[in-house]
Amino acid sequence: MALGEFLRKAREDAGFSVDELAQLVNLRPGLIEAMESDDFLPCGGDTYARGHIRNIAQITRCNPQELLTMYDEEHAVDSRSIHSQLVDNNAAAIRSENRKLSWKVLVGASVSIVLLIGVAQFAISAVDSEPAATSMVTDEPTPSPTPTPSPTVSAAPSTNSSTVNQQLTLSIAATRGNSNIDVVIGGVSVYKGPLFQGETKSFVGENSISIYLGNAGDLDLTLNGEKLAPLGERNQEIRKTFRAK
Repeated sequence: MALGEFLRKAREDAGFSVDELAQLVNLRPGLIEAMESDDFLPCGGDTYARGHIRNIAQITRCNPQELLTMYDEEHAVDSRSIHSQLVDNNAAAIRSENRKLSWKVLVGASVSIVLLIGVAQFAISAVDSEPAATSMVTDEPTPSPTPTPSPTVSAAPSTNSSTVNQQLTLSIAATRGNSNIDVVIGGVSVYKGPLFQGETKSFVGENSISIYLGNAGDLDLTLNGEKLAPLGERNQEIRKTFRAK
């Protein structure tokens, strides 16, 4: 029995319709139908698919590990060999045409390599021979016509202090249900995936933290030790950026 058919039978045995099960696991009915048809591409990747399967197993009282094993054997990308994945993307296809390498190409390549080596050596020699850069200090004219040794001038410390980065600590807890979250710090996504009910994840960033919440109403957020009010309703998608004051 395929995994999709197993999921459909488990739902029916538990007495749920597609819409009822979708409401319980916070998924679209269309996604439930696609999974029961053995189409897991709409899940958006192995991480999301495994999370959905685990939630469905808990609701329908099935063994989650058994269903996840079936998914890994039938659908998981990382369970396939690297070669088979490359063949699917035409990256490992063997070319049928064997071309002979021309001696002219070999000579041209050799000359190019020699020229590159010569240019590199010239550049290195020029850098080694260049005197170290020195700071230009303009001497102020002295009132005495008698030449005197120029005093050593030291750079005055800058009066503009650099901006001190302020640290933000953000905790996201799935208190009342599951949600997909995406956390971006410094322009880099540090976590993108599901947050299951009962889980808490904490993030630390400099100056700002941007978040996306797929189910804002079921999450509790704490910023720098201060619990925040809910950012939205249940199943409401929210995007927000927290900045240091």
